[in-house]
Amino acid sequence: MVAHVEQPANDPDLVAHEQTYHTFNVLMRWCALHIAAIIVFLTLWFATGAGFWGGLISGVAVFALGYVLIIRHEEHQPLDPWAGGQ
Repeated sequence: MVAHVEQPANDPDLVAHEQTYHTFNVLMRWCALHIAAIIVFLTLWFATGAGFWGGLISGVAVFALGYVLIIRHEEHQPLDPWAGGQ
C-alpha cells in the first residue's frame, strides 16, 4: 500500500508546481477562448449566409463573453494557493 506523506504547505517545490499548473491552466483557457472565437467566425463566414461581417461580429462577441466569464475571473486569483482570496 502507498503511505500518505504529509508535506508542509510552505514547501518551495510544491509552490513552484502550483504556480506552473496555474500558468498552464491560464494558457489553456486563452487557447480555448481563441479557438472558440475562430471557429464561430469561420463557420459563420463560410458555412452560413451571415458573411464576413456577421462572422466577425459573432466571433468578437464570443471572445468578449468568454473573456469576461472565463479569463477575467481567473486573473484575479493569486498564484500562491495558500494565500487568501481563493
